[in-house]
Amino acid sequence: MDNRAGEMMVFVRVVEAGSFSEAARVLLMTPSTVSKLIARLEARLGVRLIERSTRRLVLTSEGQFYYERSQALLGQLDETEQQIAQGGAEAEGVIRVTSSVTFGVSALEPILPEFLETYPKIVIDLSLSDDVVDLYLERTDIAIRVGKLQDSNLMARKLGETRRRIVASPAYLAKHGTPLTPEDLDGHNCLGFNFRRANPVWPMREGGRIVERMLSGNLLANNGETLRRMAMAGVGIARIADYHLRGPIARGELIELLPDSDIGETDEIHMLFRGAQFLPARVRAFLDFTAPRMQRFLAEG
Repeated sequence: MDNRAGEMMVFVRVVEAGSFSEAARVLLMTPSTVSKLIARLEARLGVRLIERSTRRLVLTSEGQFYYERSQALLGQLDETEQQIAQGGAEAEGVIRVTSSVTFGVSALEPILPEFLETYPKIVIDLSLSDDVVDLYLERTDIAIRVGKLQDSNLMARKLGETRRRIVASPAYLAKHGTPLTPEDLDGHNCLGFNFRRANPVWPMREGGRIVERMLSGNLLANNGETLRRMAMAGVGIARIADYHLRGPIARGELIELLPDSDIGETDEIHMLFRGAQFLPARVRAFLDFTAPRMQRFLAEG
């Protein structure tokens, strides 16, 4: 009798529990039984999946791959059985989503009411942060990221691109003057980002060449939404993505500065997710519903 599904389940529980003994407790087995099942699985596959030590378990590259596929297959199996038991194939369950603060507020939040009305059995677990979240460690289904993608085994769906603009409020400019050249920025309070991957310089076109101008100010933040609000409050000058500047610029609450010195730098925006072939119905429904709407949002800018 083929018991591969059972071996997969035990393996996944060991990885998630972090130890054979804890997995055994959850599975109502003895630690020796769990250890023998994992050893049998490794012998059948002909590879080592877990490196054992006295302190913790570490997955090999083959173990990481097997864990991801096993998790997806077991999730698909659970979902299939639930759908059959309930007499339908309606997408349901929890979707864990993370997005940068500003893009989440500007582009994602406005379409969530329609999505939740369309899929009433789906629960959205949304976290907004400009920190890069590890989808595997944080058990996240979808991450929306702005900027250059790192090499990974994640799948990506491109939503579009955004460029950055330098802006300040009329009140700030009335008090401190309007910079007319990139050199003028040296005398201004330039607000910046504080997260690790942030570039501390503003690349600008000066005299036919591109110069990375190092600027300083009295406020650093980990998200563009805070910088936008501080700029609107007259604290200083900010350089942030244009998708959340449309309204303030149109209303005159912010004024774009030095557009002729702009090098046209853009950031790509992607939805990242684990796997493709074995996506749960709820995750695929979220991707297919939200991606085209966010692509239109970016294209309108």
